[in-house]
Amino acid sequence: MSATVADTPTAGAGASAGTPGRHPVPVGRILRMELVKQFSAWRVRLLLLLCWLGPGLLVFAIDQQSTLPSDTLFGRWMHATGWAGSLVVLGVAGTWALPLVTSMVAGDVFASEDRLGTWRHLLVTVRSYQRIFAAKAIASLTVIGLLVAGLAFSGIAGGLLAEGNQPLVGLDGHLLTGSAAAGDVLLAWLCALAPTLALAAIGLLGSIALGRSPMGLLLPMLAALGMQLAQMLPLPVAVRLALPGYAFISWNGLFTAPRQPGPLLIGIAVSLVWAVVATALAYLLFLRRDFTNLNNDGAGRRVLTIGVLPLAGLLAATIGLVAVTTGAGGSGITQDKVQRSVATAFANLYQRQQAEMRQPPVIQAQLQATAACDKSEGLGAQEGSGADWRCTVSWNVPGYNSTAQAIYQLDVAANGRYTADGDGPVQVNGYFLIVIGGQAVPNPLWQFDGNVDLLHG
Repeated sequence: MSATVADTPTAGAGASAGTPGRHPVPVGRILRMELVKQFSAWRVRLLLLLCWLGPGLLVFAIDQQSTLPSDTLFGRWMHATGWAGSLVVLGVAGTWALPLVTSMVAGDVFASEDRLGTWRHLLVTVRSYQRIFAAKAIASLTVIGLLVAGLAFSGIAGGLLAEGNQPLVGLDGHLLTGSAAAGDVLLAWLCALAPTLALAAIGLLGSIALGRSPMGLLLPMLAALGMQLAQMLPLPVAVRLALPGYAFISWNGLFTAPRQPGPLLIGIAVSLVWAVVATALAYLLFLRRDFTNLNNDGAGRRVLTIGVLPLAGLLAATIGLVAVTTGAGGSGITQDKVQRSVATAFANLYQRQQAEMRQPPVIQAQLQATAACDKSEGLGAQEGSGADWRCTVSWNVPGYNSTAQAIYQLDVAANGRYTADGDGPVQVNGYFLIVIGGQAVPNPLWQFDGNVDLLHG
């Protein structure tokens, strides 16, 4: 069936225009039918239950433990503020939950008709390819939106119930008030919608192109896994930012002062472009599918010409555009950037440590903190990711005419995030607890997370 007859009645060509049932069914009516289908599926009901209850219960349970997921971004601050728990959920969701959601919903919305063999009945009833596509796409996006909202709401609620609306320590050590943290957390979740839409569009494309094949259902998860593996490799900055999944990571820049909006805005723009292009390709494939042949449940060789090749061309084009517009080259992780980031984070966290120890307030201008960092003991190029960065931080001790030093071992990831592990002296960063008035509290200078802006700085 060709696209030229897609929006015309399939029978009764001689009937009058006003004959009931001879015109395509309104989109709103089809959408209601598709939403009923979605919410009737046990997997969607299970996902709704898990997304609206699971994160909150998990965050609350973790907060009651003495051991926190310090290897997860903001995990070490879950005992300090309720906003940290939601960011931990967001980090995990971008890696696993959101790709799974898009696979189970968008990746199956068209393929389910192939499995049930209901295409002919649906086409005869609705009489419009375009309206069927629109209704199914809108229904899947509606369900995905509800699932993402559940993850965000549940994670926030669980954290606030556990620790309340306390200030949040940012990725450069500066303190965000409860209201500022609330705004940034909500903005981070909104930014994660862009790559989720890109994966959903890939799911629509796979659902149409591969029919009842399980690969169509798995395509968004496989795409997300491939992009995650790529982010772990020492790729050039332009390639990293041109991948639609980068916005799952680049929200980190919201929690520094000043913010690092460049990578985030590029990641969102790239994701939205991928969402539009992949949806358009899915639409073209849907119009060209042959529904008269019961043995044909996919797009066949058109998958390559209308699906794979255009997306490969889009990736190449976005890489070139990002490289030209940003002028970024190499890994984006340089010695100067690492040194400035570590010095800033140390100064901010030193102020917090002094406040916890009930010492007189200090300001950064008093500390004049600097960092001297080298990679691989100064051998080779002093740039790029790796666990072989070592930094010596120097600062003026408030109230004394002397300079002190502290050592940190850094593990810098390819996306710019790093973990600094204190290596002495003991009284500053050599132990994970400090004793105040006979009570042990976490030492903010023992380990801390930071972020290097890959574009600027």
